[in-house]
Amino acid sequence: MSAGSEILHENTLFAEPLFEVGHFTVTNSLLNSWLVVFVVLILGLLIRNKIKLVPRGIQNAFEIIFEGFLSIFDGVTGDRKRSLKFAPLVLAFFFFVLLNNWLGLLPGVGSVGQVISKHGELIFVPYFRGATADLNTTLALATIGVVLSHIFGVMAVGGWNYLNKFINIKAFLEIPKKVCKDPTIFLVNPIKAFVGLIEVVGEVAKIASLSFRLFGNIFAGEVLLAAMSAILAFGVPIPFMFLEVIVGLIQALIFAMLILTYLTIATTAEEH
Repeated sequence: MSAGSEILHENTLFAEPLFEVGHFTVTNSLLNSWLVVFVVLILGLLIRNKIKLVPRGIQNAFEIIFEGFLSIFDGVTGDRKRSLKFAPLVLAFFFFVLLNNWLGLLPGVGSVGQVISKHGELIFVPYFRGATADLNTTLALATIGVVLSHIFGVMAVGGWNYLNKFINIKAFLEIPKKVCKDPTIFLVNPIKAFVGLIEVVGEVAKIASLSFRLFGNIFAGEVLLAAMSAILAFGVPIPFMFLEVIVGLIQALIFAMLILTYLTIATTAEEH
């Protein structure tokens, strides 16, 4: 490497590969996700071992936070039993997204890495990259959340009833039975079936909106911080980092609450 070689570093839309395990490519955003999972696992084990029947110290703080979340969840589900049922899943999404959002702001994340040669140019590849700034991660999270809402929906209202939310076979079966009493059923029930097909499009839109909203906000924040640091590395980025801390919290809460909303809608009978 010559002394005059210029090292390029850009905020790419895709996660950069670091190494391969067999045919499996490990990217910097995946490495960041594994780190978050490890941190959550260790914290969970430590907290579980410290749980007492009479809470004190940090257990008190976590119970207050948990009760606060349950109160917020009750406003969506309308039922404490349903809130308790969905809380483990929704909170898992919340803390995973939150820690990934915040981890991307820590010193070293995005600035410590390796230099590789690509097409005759020297490219800097960071070892860690905020996982939620990678569309692959947000798309996977959104897909998991929406698919789980359908699984919960089938378990709650039954496979046949849930299928008819999207492919309204009931509407067509009712036409021969009720046509004599209500001739307008020829017009009304096909419309019901068409609305079900629109619901299918809506489910795909849920995944797109969830993934792009989270990715867009976090990636834009990283680009903003990089631009401010390029202008002046000391002092100028600090207010923007504080802003990104708030944005990271809000985006994690929005993502979790949308998943909770989808779960609540999917597990509610159609007539309700």
